[in-house]
Amino acid sequence: MRITRYSQYTGEWWDSLSLEDLLGELADYLLQSGFRNRYLDEYLDEMDSDRSLQELYQAILEALASGGKIRYEDVEDWMEGKETEATKQLGQLLKALLERMLQEGYVTLPGDDFGRLERDPRGFMGGQGPESGQVKFELTNKAVDFLGFRTLRDLLASLGRSSVGRHDTHELSTGVEASEAPKRYEFGDTMNLDIPGTLLRAIRREGLKSPLPLEYDDLLVHQSEYQSSCATVLMLDCSHSMILYGEDRFTPAKRVALALAHLIRTQYPGDSLNTVLFHDSAEEVPVGQLARVTVGPFHTNTQEGLRLARRILNRQRKDMRQIIMITDGKPSAITLPDGRIYKNPMGLDPWILKETLKEVAECRRSDILINTFMLARDYDLVAFVQKVTEICRGKAYFTTPVTLGQYLLMDYMTKKMRTIH
Repeated sequence: MRITRYSQYTGEWWDSLSLEDLLGELADYLLQSGFRNRYLDEYLDEMDSDRSLQELYQAILEALASGGKIRYEDVEDWMEGKETEATKQLGQLLKALLERMLQEGYVTLPGDDFGRLERDPRGFMGGQGPESGQVKFELTNKAVDFLGFRTLRDLLASLGRSSVGRHDTHELSTGVEASEAPKRYEFGDTMNLDIPGTLLRAIRREGLKSPLPLEYDDLLVHQSEYQSSCATVLMLDCSHSMILYGEDRFTPAKRVALALAHLIRTQYPGDSLNTVLFHDSAEEVPVGQLARVTVGPFHTNTQEGLRLARRILNRQRKDMRQIIMITDGKPSAITLPDGRIYKNPMGLDPWILKETLKEVAECRRSDILINTFMLARDYDLVAFVQKVTEICRGKAYFTTPVTLGQYLLMDYMTKKMRTIH
């Protein structure tokens, strides 16, 4: 009689690695904004700046080695092409992790490159050998959303909060959730009747009988706290100053934008969020594409960014409309009526300041609030932001890339129409 023996499958140690934790460790690499390549020629082939498996493998090895999962010595041996048991395991490890990232929908590869995954991962490292042709990969929307969730969780943990709700106000409304005393029904109210109160008013007028006639004045409806909706445009300065001076300021700003997008999607479904990048000019970027954005060009056209943000918000029909501007430099460019761009990075140009403040005044006339987060404290920037705050009655924060997310999220989760003096 044939006997089949079963035993417990132990697998490899990397099968138990959490992809979510690994992606969290890779967040700085996956959201990089050009800080590592800030000294390279800006006219390099655009394809050279794309994400490649070579860079991904390198980032994975660095993350695992820094976390104590593998030894730096084994990584060096593997890079040098030495054949040991440890280096063979590293090759298997990278293949297995990449396959899991593909299967779970965190990254994608071009169709022609799937067959190359069976080759030795060392062929993608260092640009050597016949297999050194770079294979590109792309983050999926699932990965971008997850990075936003992880950033939001880390930021809220540092704030000491475990959950958030919708935007509370001092006003009352008629809704399903009854939390206040009932009121007489008025045309347009939600028909969430206070049935006992309505019947009691009718009984007081007609007496206890059947049938009991109801009149319009008998109707009482429940009141609940009125919770407002908000349309937000997040303006991100992506001029080159955001990665100069030995500090990457743009990547933390992107992470906060992704966290804010996740917060709105999950906790404030009635709100909207758009993202505008401003540099020499300005353009709207979908939040899902934000992880792929890098810095450049050089100047700061705040006027064009505010103009585009105002046009976006004017299309929104929300109770509140606001612009959250993250910048580290004074305005240094404006767009002329004929489409040309006037630039002057030297000091605070009076013409640039005048035209930019005109756009700030247009936002004020459209009832759009401007909140500014300054990542630097030079005199010209502070002077400009003070003017913006005076005109738009908004808020201004001096912050750093480290504390940016805490300040921004605390501001978003409070009543944004409150004037700060």
